[in-house]
Amino acid sequence: MENLSNLANALDYSDIIHLEFYVQEQLAKGKEICDLIIGDFDTQQFPMPNYLTAQIQQAYENKHNDYPPLEGVLSLRDEVAKQTKKRFNVSYNPDTEMLISGGARPLLYSAMLATVSADDKVIYPVPSWNNMFYTTMCGGKHVPIETSEANQFLPTAEQLQAHISDARLITLCSPQNPNGSMFSKQQLSEICDMVVAENARRRAINAKPLYVIYDQVYWMLTMQEVEHYHPASLCPDIKPYLIVVDAGTKAFAATGIRVGWATGPHEVIAKMQVFQEHIGAMAPTAEQLATAVLFQNEAYLQSYLAGFKEKILASMAVLHQGVQDMKSAGMAIDSFIPNAGIYMTLKIDAINMETPDGNILENAVQVSRYLIDSAGLALVPFASFGCRSKASQLWYRAAVCTISPSEIEAALPRLQSALLALTQSRLLLEA
Repeated sequence: MENLSNLANALDYSDIIHLEFYVQEQLAKGKEICDLIIGDFDTQQFPMPNYLTAQIQQAYENKHNDYPPLEGVLSLRDEVAKQTKKRFNVSYNPDTEMLISGGARPLLYSAMLATVSADDKVIYPVPSWNNMFYTTMCGGKHVPIETSEANQFLPTAEQLQAHISDARLITLCSPQNPNGSMFSKQQLSEICDMVVAENARRRAINAKPLYVIYDQVYWMLTMQEVEHYHPASLCPDIKPYLIVVDAGTKAFAATGIRVGWATGPHEVIAKMQVFQEHIGAMAPTAEQLATAVLFQNEAYLQSYLAGFKEKILASMAVLHQGVQDMKSAGMAIDSFIPNAGIYMTLKIDAINMETPDGNILENAVQVSRYLIDSAGLALVPFASFGCRSKASQLWYRAAVCTISPSEIEAALPRLQSALLALTQSRLLLEA
């Protein structure tokens, strides 16, 4: 690969995609697999809002198949501004502090491009989704913060404080992907106060600011008795350093229509818009217009979200109950229902166990492959989200909305049999 760029040689598909490639190979061979890898939806079980579908069709019938404005259609920017003010009491100018894009990914990447230069330090928690790849693509220096079960795999201000003095960016996500946990008011306030204090120090010495990217894509899917917090609603002084990324792709079970939005300081948003022009990552005009109309129909939207979350919880309950039954039977497995989102988290203590054919499962990826082969169950290990500690590598993400609850239920006996078939490694016993 010497003919390619350094970045091309450094970058590969994520472990998640590699695992999904393997699952697709097995499915093509006729193997039955309960595939809980990709954060997408079984569109029969989880259709997107009928009203949204109708509005998209109407927009195309009205000939809205032209280029959208680079900043996004005005009606959607206005609605996002209204929603942000209504939900979080935070005001953004839809003309200068907002950008619509083709989903959340281009916004997360362009926000990093706009704030990070080569060799700038980027702080991100692990587990977390895609931060490691965006940092590599920007040429930044990786500063992963290993989180723990004790803090629901969320970073604390104390953990971040040790690394911020010469960092350029902190990336946060709440509700978190992969495990669906959410910052409490106190946790997020402490982080915001820390960032504001650090920027006050930097202003005094005329140094570049420390920015925060806050990914809240799953907030509309909050399901437990917890509240989602916007950083600027808790700490208005953080607003000049804050870029918030959101989207309707997950909340509306509409991953294919690619509509996301970002709010932030006008100088950052303006440069993100320039990147968007050159990359061509705009969301289609029709989908933008339809999303704006959906936001305007508040009663319908809330009814849809309530029903949607109820179905997600039903799928989670099936998997959770099955795992808890195995745990009660003495097996080394556990699970918990998240605060929000579409993922359940499982703890499976199988590393260093021996399979029936004599292979030692040396790491979480090998455990995942074993479960695919022996249980017909596909999960994503936290190792695929950057985790390296021994404790965190016992955890796995399950996207419960990819198939029906009955398919999840059918996979549970296979999971139990596969785990019961494992034995203590002879090598470890001899050691």
